[in-house]
Amino acid sequence: MNWFEALILGLIQGLTEYLPVSSSGHLTIGSYLFGINGEENLTFTVLVHVATVFSTLVILWSEIDWIFRGLFKFRMNDETKYALNIVISMIPIGIVGVFFKDKVEDIFGSGLLIVGCMLLVTAFLLTYSYYAKPRQKDNIGWRDALVIGIAQACAVMPGLSRSGSTIATGIILGNKKEKLAQFSFLMVIPPILGEALLDVLKAMTGEAAFGGIDTFPLAVGFVAAFVSGCVACKWMINIVKRGKLVYFGIYCAIVGAVTVAFSML
Repeated sequence: MNWFEALILGLIQGLTEYLPVSSSGHLTIGSYLFGINGEENLTFTVLVHVATVFSTLVILWSEIDWIFRGLFKFRMNDETKYALNIVISMIPIGIVGVFFKDKVEDIFGSGLLIVGCMLLVTAFLLTYSYYAKPRQKDNIGWRDALVIGIAQACAVMPGLSRSGSTIATGIILGNKKEKLAQFSFLMVIPPILGEALLDVLKAMTGEAAFGGIDTFPLAVGFVAAFVSGCVACKWMINIVKRGKLVYFGIYCAIVGAVTVAFSML
């Protein structure tokens, strides 16, 4: 991987991590077009995902600060309930990570057909949530947090948008749009950082291989993912508030259909 490829893929990751179009699906398509796979793809994917987590910390720092200030009051308040809901939402992805990690990694190497199909599923979810008119709830409850967490666990499939799945599921459940984007972006921070830490530890102990990319392309990809992630995170919060997710559904339908057709050539 050279620095230009790292720049493009970093921008793709940063933008698509927050926009409901599947970062994993677009990274898979981009890597396929550049002919990048194996150790290079693994190393780069872990790094740019960490970069987008950092962009979340920057854009949503006031919300994160609010949560931690409330937690350290050591009583059951709104902040503690919010943090508990985030923990509950992490349970499904934790189960997938512990018991089905190898199967998920096999799926990621299964080609473009699965990516195209999952993009079509993303398109359906976004479109359905746009036309759904459920009763609006004031707060995200623990049951909804668990269901949204299940949606996040399903989104390990390449091409199934994590933010699209979690936000669309929350809307269908009747949660307010202005709260869903924030919750969706915060709930992914611990799993991504935990996954990155485990991968680094495995590499240090020799259980997994990292490498194949020079330091400069990695740095370029990291910075590109971080900067574009900051822009996309802020943009996406405003888009969700305005309820314009259906346009991303149309985009996913087009890209998904083209990807499926291309995979069959």
